[in-house]
Amino acid sequence: MAWPRFDVVSDDTPAAGGGLLTRRAFLKGAAALGAGAAISAEAADAHLTGALPSQKAPGRAFSGYGQPSSFEKDVQRAILEPYGAAAPGNGQSFTPLHLLRGIITPSGLHFERHHHGVADIDPKQHRLFVHGLVKHPLKFTVDRLLRYPMVTRTLFLECARNSSRNALPEPAQATCGELHGLVSCSEWTGVPLGTLLEEAGIDAKAKWVVAQGADAASLTRSIPIDPAMDDAIVALWQNGERLRPEQGYPMRLVLPGLESCIGVKWLHRVKVTDAPAYSREEVAEGADLLPEGKSQLFHFAMGVKSVITQPSPGWSLQGRGFYEIAGLAWSGSDRIAKVEISADGGKTWAPAELQEPVLSKSFTRFRLAWNWNGTPAVLMSRATDQRGQTQPARSAWLQQYGAGQRRHYNAVQAWQVESDGTLRNVHL
Repeated sequence: MAWPRFDVVSDDTPAAGGGLLTRRAFLKGAAALGAGAAISAEAADAHLTGALPSQKAPGRAFSGYGQPSSFEKDVQRAILEPYGAAAPGNGQSFTPLHLLRGIITPSGLHFERHHHGVADIDPKQHRLFVHGLVKHPLKFTVDRLLRYPMVTRTLFLECARNSSRNALPEPAQATCGELHGLVSCSEWTGVPLGTLLEEAGIDAKAKWVVAQGADAASLTRSIPIDPAMDDAIVALWQNGERLRPEQGYPMRLVLPGLESCIGVKWLHRVKVTDAPAYSREEVAEGADLLPEGKSQLFHFAMGVKSVITQPSPGWSLQGRGFYEIAGLAWSGSDRIAKVEISADGGKTWAPAELQEPVLSKSFTRFRLAWNWNGTPAVLMSRATDQRGQTQPARSAWLQQYGAGQRRHYNAVQAWQVESDGTLRNVHL
């Protein structure tokens, strides 16, 4: 897809190498965006005298549920089902990050990860059980949960295996969304899990909570008691509407800042225990590989991370001139404190502008002006959160893990810009 170019701004004071510009230049460049293509008054009059095709007949009638424009039909998730017919419903779909703006992911484009398909559950028949090391085991209908006080938070969810292809020796050539799209950000509304656990009465021996889904895979994951009591949400709404089936309708767990797979969908059971379940998903798929043949279980926190989404593979630059570099940053620990951008492969860095609101454990949008001179360049972004954690270089990330590690990849991403304006994934 073509990436729009604008006239070079008059103030080209560099913020760093490779054509990155200062905020002053950015503001002047923003004014240039509104200038449009200059035409004569006669040409404008000639264009506006007759009726446009869309003005000659009534438009489409009302619909009960709105849909995107037919001209945006290519904005879709990429789907990967690695086992095909041998394991129907096992795979994932990727959010097209490079085609979106803002920080909220539309519900229909939120990434998916399923182990045995999407469950179709009647909310009137669904029940949530809270039991185990509690004084009063409880059973909740959906209607009963709807009577509880709700909380609403804007939070990202990220699969622990997001961006895992960048851990391979050779850089995969795919769009930004296909490489990094197992992450999305939504407004989630529901009942704090801690409220339900407090009502049940936690035993002093309680150390873990084991959550299970009502899907065909009966996905079972263990959660330490502290985050379960602190800010976990039994979510019933996403982006203002009831959860969609692929996001766990009628209810799911959301664990802010922690890997999305412990946010069990189609939630029907929460068992309080003194030890983790060591389920198949936790032992076979949930281990981080460390040096010297060791492995680590129950590493849940998602690291600080960023990626330039525009421009990125899937787009092409249309000649030298002014462009806006934009992207997303997020951290499982806190708010994003700063994002730095490099246009010369990491030799020099310039601070990007962070777009408000900057929320904890949520997407943050960043941007910076760039004057591309038409020669090859390497674009990179590097995020730091409020706790001082900074995205590692790829070499540093590889050193802390063992061979074959594919989880929790959060190293700096590099995009190679070729002289013809195309972009590709590179390892630095």
